[in-house]
Amino acid sequence: MVRFADFDTRGYPMVDVRTGYGQWVTTYERTVEDVMDLALLEELAVPSWGSVRRAADLGCGTGRTGAWLRGKGVASVDGVDLTPEMLAVARSRGAHDLLVEADVAATGLDGGGYDLVASSLVDEHLADLRPLYGEAWRLAAPGALFVLVVFHPHFIMASGMPTHFTSGSGESIAITTHVHLISEHVTAGIGAGWTLAEMREGVVDERWLEVKPKWEGYRGHPVSAAMVWRRPGL
Repeated sequence: MVRFADFDTRGYPMVDVRTGYGQWVTTYERTVEDVMDLALLEELAVPSWGSVRRAADLGCGTGRTGAWLRGKGVASVDGVDLTPEMLAVARSRGAHDLLVEADVAATGLDGGGYDLVASSLVDEHLADLRPLYGEAWRLAAPGALFVLVVFHPHFIMASGMPTHFTSGSGESIAITTHVHLISEHVTAGIGAGWTLAEMREGVVDERWLEVKPKWEGYRGHPVSAAMVWRRPGL
């Protein structure tokens, strides 16, 4: 297993997920760039978003992904997140039909009722990927898709940078970060029964350098990845 501590070059104080996102919530929307995740979702060819009747948004946060899905024509979206403060923002946004405070690996949502399960920028906070893939499988109907956007392990390792935010006092605070190689995703997905249908990687390009000019030294490095898994069935 690859440990983030072996690559950490920042040495930021680190807090758990619930604490970190509870503190980050006031600036989260201004600091997470769409090119990290939503741009990759836009590039995916397999999902027919407008045909999705019901989606589960795991780690829904402030509702960014849920709002994007609704904008693409997804009829109904249920959201799950661990942090009450993030859920409050998602609730005010109004993109979700149901919002539940729970772990992404034990959502409490009805099994087999979703034709799309989505999870964005969650995996680096999980010590083990298998429960996430297993819960997505439990929620998915036959033929459903599991769309996952991840913080690319290469970038975490090359930059030595954890998921982090700036506190109200101006201090950089890290949120528990784990490094999961792409092979770990493949192993966890196949082990849960999923079939990989599509994968795309987003690299540091001109879009990124417009918002992060200090990342010029990382030009061409993969920074995020999107995977589309299919549950065999219909």
